[in-house]
Amino acid sequence: MPSPTIGRRTRPAYPILLLLAPVLAAGCATTRPGVPPDGVAPTPPAVWATADQPGTPSATATAAGPTRPTPSSARPSASAPRVGLRHVFPVRADDVAYHPTHGAYPATDIFADCGETFVAVTDGTVLEVSRTDRYDKRGPQGPENGGLSVALLGDDGVRYYGSHLSVVTTGVDAGARVRAGQQLGKVGRTGNANNVCHVHFGISPPCTGRDGWWIRRGVLWPARYLDSWRRGGNREPAAEVTAWQRKHGCPKAP
Repeated sequence: MPSPTIGRRTRPAYPILLLLAPVLAAGCATTRPGVPPDGVAPTPPAVWATADQPGTPSATATAAGPTRPTPSSARPSASAPRVGLRHVFPVRADDVAYHPTHGAYPATDIFADCGETFVAVTDGTVLEVSRTDRYDKRGPQGPENGGLSVALLGDDGVRYYGSHLSVVTTGVDAGARVRAGQQLGKVGRTGNANNVCHVHFGISPPCTGRDGWWIRRGVLWPARYLDSWRRGGNREPAAEVTAWQRKHGCPKAP
């Protein structure tokens, strides 16, 4: 159910942007083959987004400027997952749309005006933040596709990832605690967003040790959860995430 935003203005009809899904799929996708919405998720490796992963910045910034990357000893560790947590739709805007499918792997592109609010889906701990757009279409496709991004480990044990942001909110740094509905950043078109304002939204399990973009970008189809949260429901993805990880483990490469 759409939520009001501050400073309403005339917005384009985002359902027409759904026609752009194939174009965005080509941008957000990598070289992996497609997976049907109700089929088996791909087998990309599940790992933790870390500062020592080449091309995946986890250096954080404060109001005073950037700080050094979070050392492994300071990275948050998952506690026992909780059930019954509140879940909310990740983009707070009057005019928002998304497609039930994606390109070469399970994820969702949520269309809204640049500058609209991207929020924490549930209570949790920030895993990784990228405040610098290092994407280069001439370079390797995958590691830097997201541009500005935030990865959150929910207290439900699920990782929620949003990318192509225009800005990451001050104070949203690796290790920070956030609550459901708290602002993490703003909708943008950084990375390989093809100049279309949207948030790439992915759901995945975290893995201890090194993690990779091929898991962080998403391993489950989010649409049915987004449908629930948008209506004010509270469908939880933890069971599906756990089942996926039991089947696939933490693969080490795409």
